[in-house]
Amino acid sequence: MRSIIRIDEAKCNGCGNCITGCAEGALVLVNGKAKLVRESFCDGLGACIGDCPTGALTIEQREADAFDEAAVLAAAGAAQVPAAAGAGASAAVPAASGCPSGGHGGGCPGSMSRTFGPSAPPAHAGAAPASALRHWPVQLHLISPFAPQYQEADLLIAADCAAFACGAFHTDLLPGKALAIACPKLDELSGYVEKLRDLFTHARPPRVTVARMEVPCCGGLLRLVLEARAQAGSAVPVEEVVIGVSGDLLSRREF
Repeated sequence: MRSIIRIDEAKCNGCGNCITGCAEGALVLVNGKAKLVRESFCDGLGACIGDCPTGALTIEQREADAFDEAAVLAAAGAAQVPAAAGAGASAAVPAASGCPSGGHGGGCPGSMSRTFGPSAPPAHAGAAPASALRHWPVQLHLISPFAPQYQEADLLIAADCAAFACGAFHTDLLPGKALAIACPKLDELSGYVEKLRDLFTHARPPRVTVARMEVPCCGGLLRLVLEARAQAGSAVPVEEVVIGVSGDLLSRREF
């Protein structure tokens, strides 16, 4: 049993917005109606829902094939790799290694919780801007909702790409906030809603900001946060900040 997209064909007008809104390529148009081409291509996050003008798309819980990220990436790669590449030998991609992803870092020394004061401001004009980061770690799998830096602190949940795209990340978005980062497309999402729910329940942030990229797959980050808030029974305001791929701030709205 898992979350998966449901299409109400009676409401579907065949506009095709959801096709481009689905980064995984799970949807196609057949006879003027959106169809789920393969269950294993749907990650269940519903990035396509916001692109539907008629409300034909919803998320349901049912028995379905598990999301197969490798198959999605392989299908996308097959469409992009030049034909000449097929003649060469294929290179194996090594499995990722590193710190355990559960709890708050397991036994990995690099995941030890620590806090530190803000960096000193630049000593002179032209110097590198100061970092606004006040604690470590920041990856959502590694943080602990019980760590002191999160207690009753304004919380910034940022997409992994946000700090690279947004030049104002350390001056406008991060100052005065505790940080957690995640990628709703490429991360292993199991446990994320529970971790976020525990942040709402135990850390009790006065306010939560979600900084996400404009690309459709990044919309899943906001949905994870809102689902966690609902499970926690919290009324904490959540602000979504959408960052363009060129780094500009496109929109802000509150939930």
